Amino acid sequence: MELMKLTSNVKQIQDDVLKEILTLNANTEYLRGYLHGAYDKELFKKNVPVVSYDDVKPYIERVANGEPSNVISGKPITRFLLSSGTSGGKQKIFPVNNKFFEDMAFIFALRSSLISKHIEGDEKGKVVMLFFAREQSITPCGLPISTSVTGYLLSDSFKNRPSNCFTSPDEVTLCPDLKQTMYCHLLCGLRQRDEVVAMAASFASSLVGAVTFFESYWKEICSNIRSGHVSEWITDLSCREAVTNILGGGNSELADNIEEECNKKSWKGIIPRLWPNVKFIQSIVTGQNSQYIPMLEFYSNKVHLFSPAYGSSETMFGVNVNPLCKPEDVSYTFMPNISYFEFILADEGNKGEIVDLVNVEIGSYYEPLITNYYGHYIFYWELKAKNISDTIKPDNKVLVECCCVMEESLSALYREIRSKDGSIGPLEIRVVQQGTFNSLMEFSISQGASPSQYKTPMCIKSSEALVVLDNNVLARFFSDKSRPF
Repeated sequence: MELMKLTSNVKQIQDDVLKEILTLNANTEYLRGYLHGAYDKELFKKNVPVVSYDDVKPYIERVANGEPSNVISGKPITRFLLSSGTSGGKQKIFPVNNKFFEDMAFIFALRSSLISKHIEGDEKGKVVMLFFAREQSITPCGLPISTSVTGYLLSDSFKNRPSNCFTSPDEVTLCPDLKQTMYCHLLCGLRQRDEVVAMAASFASSLVGAVTFFESYWKEICSNIRSGHVSEWITDLSCREAVTNILGGGNSELADNIEEECNKKSWKGIIPRLWPNVKFIQSIVTGQNSQYIPMLEFYSNKVHLFSPAYGSSETMFGVNVNPLCKPEDVSYTFMPNISYFEFILADEGNKGEIVDLVNVEIGSYYEPLITNYYGHYIFYWELKAKNISDTIKPDNKVLVECCCVMEESLSALYREIRSKDGSIGPLEIRVVQQGTFNSLMEFSISQGASPSQYKTPMCIKSSEALVVLDNNVLARFFSDKSRPF
């Protein structure tokens, strides 16, 4: 019912979400220069540029260093999330508040209801849930930095969840030692094997890793089950006590049954052999995790693999509304109440157009934009005076005109997109101090570039190199061209 309500009124929900976002954030330092305190949708689309992470990074770092949240957020920032770094090679931090974890809880609840609708009896059993809490770091202003999963596990949304269907107590899930956590997850899951109806992890790689870990520790786990005592190397006291309560004394019969399965020649189907009542395995198996599908199918003996949701450190996107589809056929339905979604057309020969969620077309390819995502063009200029002793004083009128002239010199496709729908923001020139490009060369050489072959790069992708440039910016200028080129 909730899913039908959300997907049958997408435009209105998306408009309401954007209005809420703008109402809360229009007076932040970041948006005030674009919206002047207003929160009109068309003004947002016209004035607010699509930016890369590096464009907003200085604002994020200012808050991390102790400045008020309203530099970039209308609500108090409570923590920072650390990205995996798999998309760009570098980990990033994103400011969030409790709304992010409320959205995660909503997605988890929605996917649970979808499973219950398609798989009978799942709500009556337990799940071996391989959640792992990582160590947090702290910003200079004292706010925590963690992965999104760790942030969720430490949030009120997790602590106050309506029911606990996991085989592991929270003390295991929250143990900061990953080896101890994995061992205790498997120990608790096997001790309650007859109640287990599902096995789950955030990513398929974690599930395969769990089986590999179990190959090395199954004898010790069986010994713990037989004796009713936890191995001495499990030193986290709260975790140890909670697992001891789960064991509830020795169980030789169960230990013998597990040993019998593990001693067989092949480990094909080891998951349903260890948990005979398992109905499905839940984990993301799309994208980079698709490589693990054959291994999971081998270990699961074709127990259904359910890829539940699509998300990132920036936002939760949506859910798989067809839990019984094959892993290779998985698609995700965007939830319009989570974020304001736009899509940039990525079809060959027809790129650049930005459309709302309700206007995407079947058969076309898009990149998702979350509220305000793109890279406007930025050029770094090092201006040199005619005389060594002279000081450069950038003239605003001249540099703005330079921005306009440069835009006119770019390709016809750029000019069309720039003037058509505002999906590319005004071209920017950042004037840097004299000697900055020499500093950039020195940095590149320190990173392994050859002194004899170094050339000033045409495009900067390294975040460290961008820091060298941005730390030396004297002034910034933008094209004021609003008319068609």
